Amino acid sequence: MFGLTNKAIIITGGGAGVGRATAFAFAEIGARVVVADVDRETGHEVIGQIKSRGQEAVFVEADISVSSEAQKVVSSSIENYGGVDILFNNAGIQPLASYRNVEDHSEELWDRIMAVNVKGAFLMAKHAIPEMKKRKAGVIINNASVQGLQSQKLVPAYAASKGALLSLTRNLALDYAEHHIRVLAICPGSVDTPLLQEAAKHFSPQNPAGAIASWGRKHPLGRVARPEEVARVVVFLSGEGASFMTGEHICVDGGLMAKGPWND
Repeated sequence: MFGLTNKAIIITGGGAGVGRATAFAFAEIGARVVVADVDRETGHEVIGQIKSRGQEAVFVEADISVSSEAQKVVSSSIENYGGVDILFNNAGIQPLASYRNVEDHSEELWDRIMAVNVKGAFLMAKHAIPEMKKRKAGVIINNASVQGLQSQKLVPAYAASKGALLSLTRNLALDYAEHHIRVLAICPGSVDTPLLQEAAKHFSPQNPAGAIASWGRKHPLGRVARPEEVARVVVFLSGEGASFMTGEHICVDGGLMAKGPWND
């Protein structure tokens, strides 16, 4: 169903959250994983766990918003696994200081969010696509968000970055279809990751678990997602079962977008 055994997979932001779960999911089915992250400690921890199971993975410490660093990640995949088959542009940030309106938002923080969330995906695609073209096949999956489709208040930079990723997904899909490179995006709702937990501690320091439960109840399924639930969708989209899918986004949101207006 997947056809991903021995395929070379790059996962940015692979040290935690959805990236971490996806690294485990790909390694479990026999893929060879390159985990890229700015956090050396979490990156090495993920690699250590994968290798302890007899599976293949390497870690690259990199800030993918810098072209030379993005190239370093791709080069590591080439050196270790002979090329690039799948790119999961998962890395993204939403600093607590960015929860504010435009007039109160710092220009520096806006630029940083765009650099990681959008420019990083552009740079990774820019450097990975030539390797995919050599193989006359490849898959790129961008981790967008329901925030790119419908937004809540006080997240202008994050929402704009995720909307940009959706547009980039469509454009890449059209530009590289003739090279048999498929490009898709996922739009998760709330996912129980360190990013969400950090926000919960910030906005509800006395009861962060209660805050997460409250956010979960806004989803029709009544809870937030587990990282592995999103990871399984990424694996499916990367494999043979999704071979006629490109240029599209897939919501992994517990029914949130089906619900309609949810800005409350």
